[in-house]
Order: sequence, then C-alpha cells, then structure tokens
Amino acid sequence: MASVNLWAVLAAAASAFVLGGLWYGPLFKNVWCREAGVDPDKPNGHPAQVFGGAFVLSLIAAAVFALFLGPKPALGHAVGAGAAAGLCWVAASFGINYLFAGRSLKLWLIDGGYHTLQFTLYGLVLGLWH
Repeated sequence: MASVNLWAVLAAAASAFVLGGLWYGPLFKNVWCREAGVDPDKPNGHPAQVFGGAFVLSLIAAAVFALFLGPKPALGHAVGAGAAAGLCWVAASFGINYLFAGRSLKLWLIDGGYHTLQFTLYGLVLGLWH
C-alpha cells in the first residue's frame, strides 16, 4: 500500500462520485428510475448514509485498482485496464445478475456504462498522477 498515491486514489474516487451525479442525475435519472423500479421522489435511505457509503465504496474500488495497476502505470495501460475492468469484469458481472433477475437491457447499459466509465476515469487519474 506504500506505493499507492493516496491523493490520486482520493481524486479517482471523487471523479467517480462526480460522474455518478451526472450519470444518475440529469443524464439517465428518469430512465434508470423507471427501469430499476425506483420512485425518483422517494429517497432510499438517509442521503448522508447513501452518499457517504457510495463514496467509501468508491475509495475502496479506486485503492484496489491502484494496487492492481502498480506504482507509476503508463497512461495508456492505466486507461485501457480501467476500461477493460469496467466493461469486462464489472459490467459483465452485472449482466449475469441482470439476466437471472430479469432486468432490462436498458438498465444494464446504464449501470454497466457507468462502471465502465468509472474505472476508465480511475485509470486516467492514476495514470496521470504518480
């Protein structure tokens, strides 16, 4: 863990948090809520708990991805690895769950797309900030 740039991990986690605000806000909120069966006017828990928990989980994901990449990863490798991790590990795993749960393709595209961009951003930040 000593080789991990903690500031870069914090910035990567923050980037995912900002992306999520845009992605699940103005870009896809209505479609996501409809497809997920969520009432957009009824919160799913206390906002501090939801957003705080989401940020802690983003920190964990960014830190472990930084460990996976190793110290001072080349930018192209880091971005490519992020895109591959998001699409081929996270989104593909969601796809398996969504198939068995009978969830829609639209929901998978929204959620899988977010996580693909999330890890691509992690790679960008970690590849730029050594």
